[in-house]
Order: sequence, then structure tokens, then C-alpha cells
Amino acid sequence: MDKITLDAYLFFSGNARQAMEFYKSIFGGELTIQTYGEVNAANEDNPVDFVMHAALEGGELKLFASDTAKASPKAAKVSLCLGGSDEPKLRTIFDKLSDSVEVQYPLKKEFWGDTFGSLTDKFGIEWMVNIAAKTTASSSPENL
Repeated sequence: MDKITLDAYLFFSGNARQAMEFYKSIFGGELTIQTYGEVNAANEDNPVDFVMHAALEGGELKLFASDTAKASPKAAKVSLCLGGSDEPKLRTIFDKLSDSVEVQYPLKKEFWGDTFGSLTDKFGIEWMVNIAAKTTASSSPENL
């Protein structure tokens, strides 16, 4: 059976390039950007310098983005959730994303055993970070 994938596609109101360059500085990878002007699709709603499609791939994660004058303020709320067990790497990512913003929920150990935190970055994107608690061999299910 073929695997289904889900990719985050972010929409901005004119600052997609800056946002994607910021994410590249955090997550690494290759960033490709195509503007409306480059494909002769610019119009009154989408100026020549607006990003038609940006792709950040090959680093820690994959992100897509574009600019649109029709970004809806009534869009459903979505948070991007990063998870894993590499605590130093995830803490570094959290710290970089939180540059110049107020963190809603600082990273801290939670009742379920993991370390969790959340923030809204300087581009208005909500992030959650969940660092999985390390399990010991004696407490793993196969050893009980």
C-alpha cells in the first residue's frame, strides 16, 4: 500500500520569502523560490515580487509556502508540532523559533513524561515542540 504524506503549506501576505529564509536558517536544507513575476502570473492581487511557491526540502523537515493577498483571517487554527527524542536539537530549534517573540508555553517536563513547549514565531506561525522522555531498558514493555 502506498504511504500517504502530509506536508505543511504556509500562506503569507507578502513576507513568504523572509519567513522561508528564517526557517532555512533553523532547519537547513535547500530553499527554492519562484515568484509570480518569474512565471508571468503577476496581477493586482499577486504582485511580481510575491512568492508563488517556495519549497524548503532536504533539511530537518519539509515546508512549502506562498504569498497571497487573499489570505483569510477566518482560516482554521493550525499548529505545527515538532517531536522527537533528540533533546539538544529540539531545544535549539525551539530557542531559534522563539527569537524576538513571547513564548506562550516554555519548554518544561510535563505530567505525561515528555518535555513540551509552544510559541508563535515572528511570522505568526504556531509551533509546538514535544521532546520524548528517554526510556530505560528496565522500564520498556518488553522487559516488564
